[in-house]
Amino acid sequence: MTRPQGDGSAPAWSIGRLCDLARVNRAGFYRRWSESEPRREETALRDVVQRLVLANRFYGYRRILVELTKQGWLVNHKRLLRIMREDNLLCLRRPTFRPPTTDSRHSWRVWPNLARHLAPMAVNQLWVADITYVRLDEAFVYLAVILDAYSRKVVGWAMADHLQASLALDALTMALTNRHVTRGALVHHSDRGTQYACGDYIQRLEAAGIRPSMSRAGCPYDNAMAESFMKTLKTEEVNASQYRDLDHAKSAIGQFIEAVYNQERLHSALNYLSPTEFEDQSQPAAPKSPAA
Repeated sequence: MTRPQGDGSAPAWSIGRLCDLARVNRAGFYRRWSESEPRREETALRDVVQRLVLANRFYGYRRILVELTKQGWLVNHKRLLRIMREDNLLCLRRPTFRPPTTDSRHSWRVWPNLARHLAPMAVNQLWVADITYVRLDEAFVYLAVILDAYSRKVVGWAMADHLQASLALDALTMALTNRHVTRGALVHHSDRGTQYACGDYIQRLEAAGIRPSMSRAGCPYDNAMAESFMKTLKTEEVNASQYRDLDHAKSAIGQFIEAVYNQERLHSALNYLSPTEFEDQSQPAAPKSPAA
């Protein structure tokens, strides 16, 4: 194994010598390196940028560039700007809280925030939805989830290698399959992303009798419950794992959601019960049959 470039010392073995020992053509080695290694480096850089932006929501690209330099990354500011724009990593501007507005980056309707003062007293009164990224070895995939705000249970989720509206629709379809919804009794809350504001998604909500709700501009705290789940997922599953491909990530994360988070993980807000246990204990007792 050669030493890293730029460490001030000569490598223990030259590339040519290693290729001779491995009986590998030197040109073929560099061709294979150029096909894979730049993608690995790009993926690693995107992951670091994602973490820095999420940890420093008010930092623009200049401060993020300084943080990258401190961590040993040599990145051109134009490349950093391109990554941040492609991943929609725009900093929040002070003041954090702004009045509701219909101004948005897309032309779809922005729905009012119905969940801001809503305290659900039973299941299927408030669902919260969000999308996050999951890093693979050489790429990113995306996870869409829907939680029942009453029990914190994940009632629908989907993973894909794109951010199209079908990703969010697949999670919604699972939620509607798993739960019985009373028309007009359920609020669906999300951010203002195109996936949730587009016509196909809103039509699916309206067809099921669900009222759409969206966060205020520049206020991530409006969807704090979904954000909290994403943090738990990253901390307890994603950050401790390495996924080969989309199928591997879907299998592992699905196992965590269905078997661990929903069934076993204790929540302080639920009196240290799992979401499934909390829902089971919240169900009204079945009426006793009259004595014969």
